[in-house]
Amino acid sequence: MKKFLLIFCAVLGIAVSASAQKAQFQIGYGGYTQMDNSNMHIGGKIDNAWGALTAAVNFNVAPKLMVGGSYTFSSASYKHDGGNAYYHVLMVNARYDYWRNSIVKLYAHGALGACITHATDGDDWSKNKGYVAFQVSPLGAEVGLGRTTAIFGELGYGAQGLLQVGFRFNI
Repeated sequence: MKKFLLIFCAVLGIAVSASAQKAQFQIGYGGYTQMDNSNMHIGGKIDNAWGALTAAVNFNVAPKLMVGGSYTFSSASYKHDGGNAYYHVLMVNARYDYWRNSIVKLYAHGALGACITHATDGDDWSKNKGYVAFQVSPLGAEVGLGRTTAIFGELGYGAQGLLQVGFRFNI
């Protein structure tokens, strides 16, 4: 985990110090995540999962390429023992714009990182466990609402969800 955090900080540091690059902040919601689909919850069957909330900062490193970091939070509850699982995901993101005009961008997005699962049951038991997290979204669209704000939607699979939608702000 320490190695991952060091790599994560190094990538962010390189992206920030590249020059006076434009930064983009995003917040989004995605449904049916990698954590809900796979056994990343240390225990029983998932009863209720609400999706994932993601915050990210991306930096232009080339005309069509953005790189940055993201944090995703999600949770789920177990059917049989009243337990809960809380997922904290840190990932390094890359986004490549493959078509754009003055308002719309079509892009592909990928991410790789770590998921820390904190599982509890109805009693005093709790446990943490780490997993590999990823996101592959071959189809993404961003629509500009002005100079600083845009909405986006992505189809893919991973820790940020099958369908992720949200807002982006250029800073």
